[in-house]
Amino acid sequence: MQLSTLDWAIIAAYFALALAVGAWASRKNDGGARGFFLAGGQMPWWLLGVSMVATTFSTDTPNLVTGLVRTQGVAGNWGWWAFLLTGMLTVFVYARLWHRSGVLTDIAFYELRYSGPAAAFLRGFRALYLGLVFNVLVMGTVSLAAIKLGGILLGWPGWQTLLVTGAITLAYSAWGGLRAVILTDFVQFFLAMVGSVWACVYVLGLPEVGGLEALLAHESVAPLTPMLPDWGSPGVWVPVLLVPLAVQWWASYYPGAEPGGGGYIAQRMFSARSEGDAVGATLFFNVAHYALRPWPWILIALASVIVFPTLDSLQAAFPEVEASKVGHDLAYPAMLSLLPSGLLGLVAASLLAAFMSTMSTQLNLGASYLVNDFYVRFLKPDATEREQVQAGRLATLVSMVLGCGLGLMLTDAGQAFNLLLLIGAGTGGLFILRWFWWRINAWTEIVAMVGSLVVAGYFTFVHDALASEPVAIVPTLEGHMKLVWGALLTTVIWVVGTLVTPPEQEETLRRFVAKVRPGGPGWRRFGQEGAWAVPQGVLAMLAGSVAVYAALFAVGSALYGDGGQAMALAAVALAAGWGTWKWGLR
Repeated sequence: MQLSTLDWAIIAAYFALALAVGAWASRKNDGGARGFFLAGGQMPWWLLGVSMVATTFSTDTPNLVTGLVRTQGVAGNWGWWAFLLTGMLTVFVYARLWHRSGVLTDIAFYELRYSGPAAAFLRGFRALYLGLVFNVLVMGTVSLAAIKLGGILLGWPGWQTLLVTGAITLAYSAWGGLRAVILTDFVQFFLAMVGSVWACVYVLGLPEVGGLEALLAHESVAPLTPMLPDWGSPGVWVPVLLVPLAVQWWASYYPGAEPGGGGYIAQRMFSARSEGDAVGATLFFNVAHYALRPWPWILIALASVIVFPTLDSLQAAFPEVEASKVGHDLAYPAMLSLLPSGLLGLVAASLLAAFMSTMSTQLNLGASYLVNDFYVRFLKPDATEREQVQAGRLATLVSMVLGCGLGLMLTDAGQAFNLLLLIGAGTGGLFILRWFWWRINAWTEIVAMVGSLVVAGYFTFVHDALASEPVAIVPTLEGHMKLVWGALLTTVIWVVGTLVTPPEQEETLRRFVAKVRPGGPGWRRFGQEGAWAVPQGVLAMLAGSVAVYAALFAVGSALYGDGGQAMALAAVALAAGWGTWKWGLR
């Protein structure tokens, strides 16, 4: 496969457009830190919502979905579908609270909610941890996907793919700040959606596939199509469905689905022009991310089972790809290599755009942590606006180099996904409750952070070695049980840590309540009055989740040819949507 002149022209045109948007956005910024990191706090909901969706659609997302479908079937997607519950809770409970806080980053929240040296340490440490370590790990995963994409579609070695796309991403991110990121996201979203849908239609028409009906009836594909796992096999439905819905969604801290909101989702809420825009943006994101986008990826993944049934067939078809990089996630870009000229260029540009969208967001977010919560807070409190922006650009450069370097070292998209889930397991309950339980303090967060890292390190590097001894010291645990035990142990650690450490100063708690107005019985002693909005918000969250899941499965049922079930699910989606509006938006 070789790209035609038309394909290269389409890719080059997108690169030029991204640079032009960055140049235009740089002229719109006022030169200040708030303009660079939050686009001046005047963004509308629809633009922010699209930006959230574009950021979450990274190059590694369809690769991850493909790997799940090929190894676990369509139901394997519950590993990330379950995070809809987290997202809807953010929409109807936490979006307004975050916007009221008025902070520049979600890490600055620590010195709003807590006080003293412990709060300062927590803010500084989390700035370095999330701004460098965690952020670089996320960028490494998406860089890996870009490497695989470039190796198959562009014929480039990994370093060349990252050098070209990374340089362009670095240019417009450092040039125009968050405004440039959001505006390029808008273009990237529509380019990615058109590319994925069009590619899906073409792939279904391949002679090897023979159309949608033939695909679903194929003997290798039919067992993979159920949207729910086999209820007769606890070894299947427990890890695939029960653990994600019962534990993972609230217990794990994962980028884009942080319990209680956080990361780039919080950053977009801070940049909204009003509370309503913050709510609208996060609602649009969750509907589009879970109900609108998955099916083109799923259908291409199912088709790949026919065209490239094994890893050996992938390696044989693409011998130039390093053997260490050949995994089931490689099947997605492998299928795209079958596209015709023109469409191939459009899809390649859309996936490169998806990569650049996620990278630019992580770059700006990481820089905001490093500058606002470490450099200005601890190193140079009197830094001018110009110096803060310059420091942000330097942090952007360093993060890009580290993230791309890690991407060259990783081999499979699922590795980092599972590691990220395990590292954050158990801390989610803290991030949800710290807004409403006054007893939580800065030491709670420190204990939870340390405990989570220790527990994750144990299950990642120690447990399996002990279980494999001739005389096993501990029982062997599957990945989902490591997540459950990790969440349980970490939760116990931070709850005990809360109870044995002193509460925050009453003055700090009163100031927090006056500014954020979280409500609830736990804050009455600190001046909180009026009705508590959380119970109604939870109802809206449940109704919204039902509406999105029903819409997702209605589309799936229609594609599978079950019109009656599709109509019934569509009716459920409409009814639940009405409840969402009644309890959460009216």
